[in-house]
Amino acid sequence: MKLHEFQAKALFRDYGIPTPQGELANTVASSIEAANRIGYPCVLKSQVLRGGRGKAGLVDIVHDAEEARTASEFIFASDWKVRRVLVEPTVDHVRELYLSFSADAPSGAHLLLASADGGVEIEELARTAPDQIIRARIDSIRGIMPFEARALAYDLGLSPAIAKNFAPIVEKLYRLYVEKDAELAEINPLFLTSEGTFVAADAKISIDDNALFRHTEFQQEDADFDSDIAREAAAEGIPYLQFDGDISLMCAGAGLTTAVYDLVVDFGGSVANYLEFGGPNYRKSVRAMELCVRNNPKVILIVTFGTIARADIMAEGIVEAIGRLKPTCPIVTCIRGTGEEKAHEILRGAGLTPLIDTEEAVRSAVALSKGGRP
Repeated sequence: MKLHEFQAKALFRDYGIPTPQGELANTVASSIEAANRIGYPCVLKSQVLRGGRGKAGLVDIVHDAEEARTASEFIFASDWKVRRVLVEPTVDHVRELYLSFSADAPSGAHLLLASADGGVEIEELARTAPDQIIRARIDSIRGIMPFEARALAYDLGLSPAIAKNFAPIVEKLYRLYVEKDAELAEINPLFLTSEGTFVAADAKISIDDNALFRHTEFQQEDADFDSDIAREAAAEGIPYLQFDGDISLMCAGAGLTTAVYDLVVDFGGSVANYLEFGGPNYRKSVRAMELCVRNNPKVILIVTFGTIARADIMAEGIVEAIGRLKPTCPIVTCIRGTGEEKAHEILRGAGLTPLIDTEEAVRSAVALSKGGRP
């Protein structure tokens, strides 16, 4: 679960990481009122769970009430469906740094990334100047040690006096990252002021969905969704992404779903939604198909490969879903894995043609979506 900037900064303050003291607004009028209270110049920052908002003009420094009105009107009227704006005072600074913690699956450790060049996309920096990024793996049992935080400060070229202020920021961010079961905790940029203090100008935190039961303070309804269907899928624990194409994907396994998505595009089709009902959700065929049907797709494409997730159980659920929902669009199935012989028997009994080749299934779905024959 990704947190909005204002939510992440509230956590930062709970952990003693300094941030600008801003106000949240949900209308043009309240944005202007907040800017007037904070004083000018100030910055208006759209609260969206997407990258590139600065390039889209959805983060703007304003110098008076008229500029605040123009900027907030533009932000709320944008295609990004902005519902909230964070209004903050500008921060005088002499330097911008980057700092983050994330999981490093291959090593089982935590990955610390830091750079003296903050304020830019870390992916772009990794591509163009990888030597400017400091990488360190932090033992997940021992955690980060004070000497490591100080050493990082020196590696970033900070003086001993400033390093004394930087090291606690590193330790506090790590503690937040671990205690909140985060997959990512990032500050970019981390402002260094002329007084030698630090201020987190931006914040990005993503909480592991599997740990949300331990963190009732994070409410799923606080997140932004592309559609009501996506919101309902999230409430069910079903991974779902909304698109505007013709083929509704209902697949088991995140990797397989992504591969099928790519195949659909490669074969000239378009995707209505990405839905992954594998793993613990493989018995949710009825609910999964219900979500897909609500997109009014031209085709529903079901591709699964299961070991623990049994193919026959998924086939039974699919047939039950068809009986209940009576979808009017064609359904293409390619169900493989444990119990697939029984699964194919069940599908044939329901009048479906079970396929065993994923590419063949995708080509059939694309052809049907274009009004042709499979």
